[in-house]
Amino acid sequence: MRLDPIERPPGLRMRIAYWLSRRQLGAVMSPLKVIYARHPKIAMLGYRQARLVETGLSLEPELVLLVTTQSSLLNGCAFCADLHRAQAVRARLGLEKLRALPEAAESPLFSDREKAALAYTEEVTRSRRAGDDTFAALRKHFSDVEIVELTWLNALGNFYNFMAVPLELESDGLLELALARTA
Repeated sequence: MRLDPIERPPGLRMRIAYWLSRRQLGAVMSPLKVIYARHPKIAMLGYRQARLVETGLSLEPELVLLVTTQSSLLNGCAFCADLHRAQAVRARLGLEKLRALPEAAESPLFSDREKAALAYTEEVTRSRRAGDDTFAALRKHFSDVEIVELTWLNALGNFYNFMAVPLELESDGLLELALARTA
């Protein structure tokens, strides 16, 4: 971690955020202690984005987690990948597909719809563009609104990855905490 975590946050709003993180995840997550405690206005933006991901998209929750985990893995964001796995456990979605993401294109675990979304996510994350074939495959399975949601979701995942990776935020062990809570 390149910046020291702030264990005692300034201001009531951040103390509440720490409490909520501890209550939901079992720990205060690193981005709160390293990024958001230093700039609470960014924390409010992050909160609003997270709420939109949770309640404002038409995409199915499992696909949302597959796409966000895929971009995290591609970008080498250990914190984000751990968080998404913990979210899957908390949502009782299981981990089998998340663990199989590196082989998604060949795996029978994934539907053609999921494979199209993951191929799009990978191509856009790696090159910032989608080729005609990738986009045509996407159009077979998704409406225009869903394509916009997938694109925004991938951009948002990359945004979070691009904060966590340079600041060297590692896994907080959130998956293990989520598994312990469901046992």
